[in-house]
Amino acid sequence: MSPRLVDDLPRPSGVPGLRIWLKSSGYARRLLCGEAGDPWESAPRYLSFFTQAHGLLRSDVGVVDVGDLYRSWLARHPALTAEMAAKPRAAFPLKRMLEEDGPRRLLTEVVEAVAASLRGQTPLVLAMPAPRRWLAEAAGFAGRVSIDIDTDTVESAAMYMADLARVVSALPIGGLLLEEDDAAEDGDIEAVRPLANIARHYRWGLALRGRAGPGAHELDTLISTAPLEGGDLALGLDVSRDLWSGAPLATLGAGQFYFAEIPEGAEPEFVLQQLSRLRA
Repeated sequence: MSPRLVDDLPRPSGVPGLRIWLKSSGYARRLLCGEAGDPWESAPRYLSFFTQAHGLLRSDVGVVDVGDLYRSWLARHPALTAEMAAKPRAAFPLKRMLEEDGPRRLLTEVVEAVAASLRGQTPLVLAMPAPRRWLAEAAGFAGRVSIDIDTDTVESAAMYMADLARVVSALPIGGLLLEEDDAAEDGDIEAVRPLANIARHYRWGLALRGRAGPGAHELDTLISTAPLEGGDLALGLDVSRDLWSGAPLATLGAGQFYFAEIPEGAEPEFVLQQLSRLRA
């Protein structure tokens, strides 16, 4: 059984928890698979990739990047992108992409294998682009330069993503991470209510990487470059920019942990040197 993310989070009230959460899929892919390598060709290949990367970087959270899975699948199955462009609705490319059976089966096999490899010692989190971001990305794959995205379209996208999450609901998942674009406006939890509901139903921790908007109290953790004050919300300090530039790092306060995304082209020796600063 995977630990629940919420049980591993530090709290402002003084409860200790995880210290370092790394996002490393792009970097690890280049380092371990080469420029043209693809760890998503099969579940055994991904498991080998994941265990090597996790053992090397020693993040306190095990992350399966679902967005990366679909990017890989579309690159290997270009016919699907043509089907994604078949209807003009803004949400259709994402809907068609997420309902494809192949990626769903692969995700199930990968989550089952990774959870077994973690042996209940580390929370397993599914990382997905936030709905607004994934709508735009899927539209781009379908050949659309831009689309109009309103609140109703975001809610529809959240429903499609929740349906995908149900495919692996019986497996030992500890949490769900939604990642917004850096330039995105503050998110409204009400617009992604289907995902918040499914996280609560399956007792998954819910994390957002971005700027919090209305309803942020329903999150279990917010990952941001700017600290928040008040409440009992765990906060991930996104130190990606400062860490790789060599700038001083903010000191962790109660209820806080470090989050860092490793640049895809970073040199391994430099990465290990900078990660040692987080662990000092």
